[in-house]
Formats: sequence, structure tokens, C-alpha cells
Amino acid sequence: MSLYKQLLIGICLFTFVIFCGNFVVTLESSREQYRNQLSAHAQDAATALGLSLTTHIDDPTMTELMVNSIFDSGYFYRIRVIDIKTNKPIIERSDVPQDTRVPQWFVRLVHLSPGEGDAIVMRGWTQVARVEVVSHPMFALARLWNGIVASFLWLTGCSLLFLLAATLLLRRRLRPLNYIVDQAMAICRREFLNVPALPKTPELRRVVEATNMMVTQLKALFSEQARRTESLRQEAYHDSLTGLSNRRAFDMQLQSRLSDEENAGGHILLLRVQDLMGLNQRLGGAKSDRLLVAVADILTGLQRNYFHNEGFVARVRGGEFAIIAPQILGQDLDNLSNTLSTQLKALSETGMSDVTPVAHFALVPFNVGDTPQAVLAQADQALARAETEMRFFASSDTVPTGEREEDHHSWYTRLDTVLTNGTFELFSQPVYECNNAHVVLHHKILARIKTREGELVPAGRFMPWIHRLDLSRRMDIVMLQQTLQELAKSPRPLALSISGASVGDDQSLNALLQPLKGAPQLATWLTLELDENELPDVERVNVLVSRLKALGCRLGIQHFGGRFHLIGNLPQWGLAWIKVDGSYIRDIDSEGDAANLLI
Repeated sequence: MSLYKQLLIGICLFTFVIFCGNFVVTLESSREQYRNQLSAHAQDAATALGLSLTTHIDDPTMTELMVNSIFDSGYFYRIRVIDIKTNKPIIERSDVPQDTRVPQWFVRLVHLSPGEGDAIVMRGWTQVARVEVVSHPMFALARLWNGIVASFLWLTGCSLLFLLAATLLLRRRLRPLNYIVDQAMAICRREFLNVPALPKTPELRRVVEATNMMVTQLKALFSEQARRTESLRQEAYHDSLTGLSNRRAFDMQLQSRLSDEENAGGHILLLRVQDLMGLNQRLGGAKSDRLLVAVADILTGLQRNYFHNEGFVARVRGGEFAIIAPQILGQDLDNLSNTLSTQLKALSETGMSDVTPVAHFALVPFNVGDTPQAVLAQADQALARAETEMRFFASSDTVPTGEREEDHHSWYTRLDTVLTNGTFELFSQPVYECNNAHVVLHHKILARIKTREGELVPAGRFMPWIHRLDLSRRMDIVMLQQTLQELAKSPRPLALSISGASVGDDQSLNALLQPLKGAPQLATWLTLELDENELPDVERVNVLVSRLKALGCRLGIQHFGGRFHLIGNLPQWGLAWIKVDGSYIRDIDSEGDAANLLI
């Protein structure tokens, strides 16, 4: 039982004891007083009646009249006039007064005896008759009952006011304890909150100050751990000169892409700087390093402009660089080649290299199921042919035949029809608990497009066109609407991926959340997922999380691992989950560095 409830119960018991004590004291003092009053009342009535009957005792009519007048004037149980010689009643009146609505349990509890009185009627010096009067205690019981009820109401009212005041006071005084509980729960979520207003109570003040100090220390330790983790990741998976990923990270990413059935095939762009060793000897190491950094910047720009940050850029070794990219559409292939060739020529013209061309590059396709060795061997062969022929670009069959046959208009028509009619084919992939393969945490929603022939087109094939045609926002809204329809049929935890374009500005975010506002009872079953490489800036993510929480929905991050500097913001976002990129968990039992980073 909480301290708050214990204090309230103690106050209630204290008030009840006070009422019971007051009732007993009042009852005992009032009972004796009313007993004396009843006896005096009965004796006064007997004396007055006896004196009145002295001159009229021989007149039966007058005697009866006087007895009736006395009997009818007060609360009497019985009045008798008894002849002393014969000991027989001359006249007798008895009655039970009307009910005064006093409970019988109270009558039995008080047990107030009736008052009795008597007097002698004289004829001269001779005793003629005796008057006996018995007062009924009902009027005393009624007054005692009304007094007890009034006392009870007064004490009850005062107690309620006291309880209300005590409740408000306790709630105010014990509020810091609730803050401390919130702090402890936030620490479990790796959030670090400080109580801004210190309580005035000295004991609670010391507790809150100590808790704030502990939270500050834990936050500092966690930040230091995050910085150390980022440093370890940089050392393990990044090239110190260019800041790009190194060969180890490249191999892990390539293996992950080739084994991920959800992704369609892609391309590898392999670039090799000519005569790097000779450049070191002729121009010096510093200038060669600047050349490598410039090449890295060029490839990073290509990744951002042509692959929507979905590519993976790495310095494989020495002067050799690589980009793992999604499928490059035929229309973009020439633009990519011309842009890269122009930028490499600019490096030679600015004097960063005395070799022409500065570098050769080759672009080769890969598909799910290929081995990394086969893909890299094909890329090496294409690059060797480019070096032999002294060309910038050498590639054969970089675009699948099917892709060449499909043009811009046909894809737009197909996708626009699907988006307008909301006819994505939805599939769900169960996500199981790590320690118990029989427990399903949620189902991930996957999309397919059905052709006229009934063939299902995977997302890896139509998503490049979604990005190229700028249909990501429309697709997210349609997918959300169809997912809500599925939830209405079968409510269960679902996860749906959305694009960064849908949350990049207020207008797009409002359009995305509109279906959720129309179905708040279903929003609690849904978690929206963003790819790490599509996360907006920190402030924008804060806005997104708060908007989703207001609707009962949650946010998750998938393919996490490339932006470890965000780890300090993860606790305050209160994410539903973080799905680590497959390249970081593959062969984790043999990759000690990967295991250390995740731990």
C-alpha cells in the first residue's frame, strides 16, 4: 500500500475514533441528565395533580377532567389516582406517545428508564388517595437522537474538509516522490530527467538533490560510452584519411545485400586511381592524400545525388574505391558516367594529379544469391579492361534486358494506377523474439505489385521508379490506408516502413497522419519505421515522435548502424525498437568488434 493511502487511512481512522469518543461521552452525560429531568418532570406533575385534587377528590367528573388535562399536556406513559383505603384506581390514563422516528437500535443502546413520581391527596388531615405519574422517555430520546445526528453531521463535515485539505497537502508534498519514480523509469529507458523545482521539505529536498546528481552522473557516463562506441566504430569500419567506410565494412555490406531477399539486385561501381604509388613519389604523400580525399568527396556526392543516400561508399584499399548502389535505371546510366568523368577530369586540370586519366571506373550488376567473390571478380575484370583501353568507363550488360525494355511512361502509368486504386498486394513477415522463436513481436508489412499476367513484382524492382518519379509520399499514404484496412479486419501489431520524404515537412507529415486521425483505435497497433539513412534532423524527429505519440502510434528505426552519433538522441525519442542493419550482425559470433559495438 502506498504511503499516500496509508496516511489517508490513518486520518480516517483518527476521525472515526474522535467521533466514537465524542458519542460515548455525550451519551453518558446526556443519559444521566435526561433521567433526572424525567424523574423531576414526573414528580412535578404528580405534586401539581395531587394539590389540585385536594378540593375535588369527591367529584369524579372533576377528578377525571383534571387527570385528562394533565395527561394530555405532556409525554406521560401512565397517570393513576388510587383510593388508599381500597387500593383500587379511581381513574387511570395510559398511552404510548407517537413515534418520533428514533431508531429502535438507538433506543436499546441508550436504555433510558422512564421517570416516576407520586403524591398524596388529602381531605383535611386524612389521606384519601395517591397519585402515581410515569413519564415516557420518548421526548428525551428524540432530543438526544437529534443532538447525536447534529454532532455526527458536524464532525463528518469537518472531517471531509480536513481530508480534502490533507489530500491536497499530501499530494503537493509527495509530488517529488512521483518525480523520482518518473526519473527511475526514464533511466530504464535511458532517458535522463532532472527535477527542476526542489521541494521545501528538507528531507525530500535532500532525496531529490541526490537523485538529480545521480541522473547527471549517469547521463555523463552514458554520453561518454556513446562517444567511445562511436570512436570504436570509426576505427573498426572507417578509413581514417577519407572518412569513408573501409574494406571490412564494405565486405560486410556487400554480403548483406547479396543475401537479403527483400532487396532486388544492384550495381557495384569500382574506381581505381591511376599510379598512386608513382604519385606518392613524384608529388609527395600530402598531395596524394588530398587527391584521395577529393575522389572520396566526388563519390559521396554521387551517392547523394543519384542514389538518394541508399548507396554505400567505401575505400577498399589504396587508391581503390567502391559504391554499392541500388539498381541504376537505363536513363541514369549515361548521366552518372558523364558526371563522374567530368569531375575526374577536373581533378587532373587543377593539378591534383599528373596522370591522365586520373582514375578508371567500372559499373557491374549483381543479383541476390551471387557470391561476393564472383561480383568483385567481374568488377575487377571490367576495371582491367578500362585500364587497358585507357578509358574512363567500361561496363557490359550493366542494365538487365528487362529494364531496358521498360520506359519511363510505362512505369509511371503502372504505378499511378496502383496508387490511385490502392491495389498494392500486402504480405506480412513475422518478427520473432530472440530468446523465444515461438513469440511473434509484430508483423512487418511488405508490398508487391501484381501485373496483368498475375506476376508479383517485388519492391526491389519498382521502388527505384518510385524514387525516380517522386511518388514516395503518395505510396506511403496509400500503404498506410491499406494497412489500416487490414488492421480493421484483424487487429495485431504491425510495422510499416515509410520514406523520409513523408516526414520532411509539416505539409507532408499532416497528409501522412490524416488516415491515422480517422482511426485512432487502430493506431495503437501500428508502428511506423524509418530507415536510418532517411532520418531527418534531430528537431524534426522530435516533432514526428510527439505527433505519433499523440495519435497512439510509435516510431521505429531500421537498418541502424551507420550513424552512431545519433545514439545520444535515441533515449529521448522513446522508440518502439531499433533494428540493427544486417551487415553488423552477420557473423557476429566471429566478429569481435561488431559484438562489442552492439553490446
